[in-house]
Amino acid sequence: MARKKAKDQDSILSRPINVRLTASQFNKLDKLLLESDCKSIGEIVWKIITNRPIKLLHKDISMNAPMEEMALIRKEIKSIGVNINKQTHSFHISQNPMERSFHANKTAETYKTIKPKVEKLISLISKLAEKWLQK
Repeated sequence: MARKKAKDQDSILSRPINVRLTASQFNKLDKLLLESDCKSIGEIVWKIITNRPIKLLHKDISMNAPMEEMALIRKEIKSIGVNINKQTHSFHISQNPMERSFHANKTAETYKTIKPKVEKLISLISKLAEKWLQK
């Protein structure tokens, strides 16, 4: 199926331009590509020609450790949740009251292990929020 023709033919970008650059000029554009939200050097050149802003992205390396720790805590909480779901399922399919009691107690013990992890997560988020709000 063919694409519909645009109503405003003048707004279509249909004229390619080839440009030669020195190595240093290309390296400047390549560096700008790595620091920006653009996906190609052509997009950077197009934004420069049309006087559009290029958003530069800044990565704060000091945030790596807390983000990794939060990801680890998230993974641990998720695995605890999976265990709780398995124990709850075992509780529901068991017929014996002693067995049900065992699964209920085991689930309660597992649930208690989440609290320190959530507290650690909240303290990390609080520190990140303080740092974020300072800037």
